[in-house]
Amino acid sequence: KRTLLPLHRAEVSAVIFPCRPAMQPPELQSTVRGWRGGLGGRGGGPGCGRPRFLQVLELLECIPPLLLLLLACGLDHVLFTMLSIIQQHSFVQYSFHSSHHLVVQVTGTSLMARLLRSTIGALNTSSDTRLETSNFACLPQPRGMTRQQYVGSCLPLAVLALLCLAQVYTFRLRRTIAAFYFPKREKSRVLYLYNKLLQQRQSFVRRQRKRIAQRARQHPGLGTSLLEWCCRRWPRLRRWIRRSCMVCGAPETPRDRVCPAPTCGALYCGPCW
Repeated sequence: KRTLLPLHRAEVSAVIFPCRPAMQPPELQSTVRGWRGGLGGRGGGPGCGRPRFLQVLELLECIPPLLLLLLACGLDHVLFTMLSIIQQHSFVQYSFHSSHHLVVQVTGTSLMARLLRSTIGALNTSSDTRLETSNFACLPQPRGMTRQQYVGSCLPLAVLALLCLAQVYTFRLRRTIAAFYFPKREKSRVLYLYNKLLQQRQSFVRRQRKRIAQRARQHPGLGTSLLEWCCRRWPRLRRWIRRSCMVCGAPETPRDRVCPAPTCGALYCGPCW
């Protein structure tokens, strides 16, 4: 009886596991490209792989507010810099100082001298004027935005972008909701996913057989032949050579099997063997 589990290495990257917290390759591809959908862990049928243009459109809709925010922040910084320069280099201060002293002295002891001293003495004046003024009240008083204000301006847009990316987790619940309300449809979806993975596995095996046969017909290079000869003569050298599965390319493990043909020596992992 043909079974799917455990999945091959090439099949794991094409299936979405709902219980994994990290975003998986099919979800990332659907987020970036917008045309490749993913199949849920058990679910997956007609309509599951349709393009997710909605998510990409939501991400694209975040670009105009982002550009507007960057333009507003840049314009604010430019205006603040210009007004600061004007404030620093356009400050003018005026200082006016004047003093005036008038003293009329009348000497003598006669009646006329006393009369002149009493009348002209009133003209003796003394004044000291000091005036300081500036155009400080007319200059602009710019106030730059603080780091907290910049963060507060960018935080809603960042939250919006994160929600657009995090909605892939809500997409995983669609299969569960659909299975609860339409159990028969869920069964057909499971059968569709099962048959699809079986067909993909069979076609994958046929392609790999053709590729391996084509590689076997090719004449190996001098370095490869010398390396294989050394490994056959001294088997311990294989421990220091990094080998991988001939079919899926998985790294070598102690459970791997080697082709029993003496002229082959190809390495296969457990599922591919």
